[in-house]
Amino acid sequence: MRGISAWKRAAAATLLLGMTHGASAQIKVGVLVSATGPGVIIGTAQRNSIELLSTTIAGQKVEFRVLDDGSDPTNAVKNGRRFIEEDKVDLIIGPSVTPAAMALIEVVAQARVPMLANVGSSSVILPMDDKKRWVFKLAPNDELIGEALVEHMVKSGVKTVGFIGFSDGYGDNWLQVFQGLAKRAGLNIVATERYARTDNSVAGQTIKLLSANPDAVLIAGAGGPTVLPNTSLVERGYKGRIYQTHGAATNDFIRLGGKAVEGVTTAGSPMLVIDDLPAGDPVRAEADRYVKSYDAKFGAGTVQMFGAAAYDAGILMRVAIPEALKSGAPGTAEFRSALRDALERVKGAVGAQGVYTMSTADHNGLDHRARHLMSVRNGRWRTLGAAR
Repeated sequence: MRGISAWKRAAAATLLLGMTHGASAQIKVGVLVSATGPGVIIGTAQRNSIELLSTTIAGQKVEFRVLDDGSDPTNAVKNGRRFIEEDKVDLIIGPSVTPAAMALIEVVAQARVPMLANVGSSSVILPMDDKKRWVFKLAPNDELIGEALVEHMVKSGVKTVGFIGFSDGYGDNWLQVFQGLAKRAGLNIVATERYARTDNSVAGQTIKLLSANPDAVLIAGAGGPTVLPNTSLVERGYKGRIYQTHGAATNDFIRLGGKAVEGVTTAGSPMLVIDDLPAGDPVRAEADRYVKSYDAKFGAGTVQMFGAAAYDAGILMRVAIPEALKSGAPGTAEFRSALRDALERVKGAVGAQGVYTMSTADHNGLDHRARHLMSVRNGRWRTLGAAR
């Protein structure tokens, strides 16, 4: 099975989520999403956003194939290997959750296939090494978001903080980042708790947080599971400030949390507060284009920043693919290597989330233009101002 017909048969034989664009694609892109499992809110938006991407770049047809990993790292590795070994993809977009992305680093590095990861944790690209040089990340780094949150805590008079985060790579990295930022800012972390993405209750962790009586609590989760600690704290009468990482920066977070998430503060993509942005904001035009396109196809109010990461993957492809084609034809090792190099040279590419400028040391490339402090007010995200 080596021809285009084999590619089509393989797509039809896999999950119903598999889809292809174009009848005779030359550039093949494998897309890994969490369309089921704990990461479903994130993964669904990413899968949808792939449908908005261009299917022709520099005169070459681009074929996207989407597979669901169920938010499971083992499935992500299996699907990633299938893309690489059977389908001979030139690029992988995804996955949706940090543990899956961490598991895929070895796979893409061995195959020398670039990966545009749509996860929050900077651990997939830092510290940079020979394996992670094949990985790029299109959501803001934890450090960028954490700096804004800590600055807001200090300005708000917070002295003591409780932390509760996922018991996986996402929570691990956020705890490490937050500990460093808190120490430098003079904040005292008085309680540290963890929970699994699949947990149905965090009552025990909540009681421990409440007993420490912190001025604020930072919740480090992503997607739907971000709501659980938030509601648990509110239901048990916590009156301090609640902060969330950018993993909660979705409209679904508000829909699921309802009144319990009113007043929550995070820092996230300017596209979530697009109506509050000044006309001169450098990201506003592209963010507006994405939001309108997404709303028109999938319904108003359903867009979220991790979906925008998949959309921005398409923007980086439009920049990098023409350069890579100078060094080799799609489907060859030369093209994939040149594509990696071209992605690393991206400068000033405006996406729906921010402005990307990559380098050998920075495979995220976003700066303060990718973060706005925001809080939930009257059932919607409202800006607290750009965080410099």
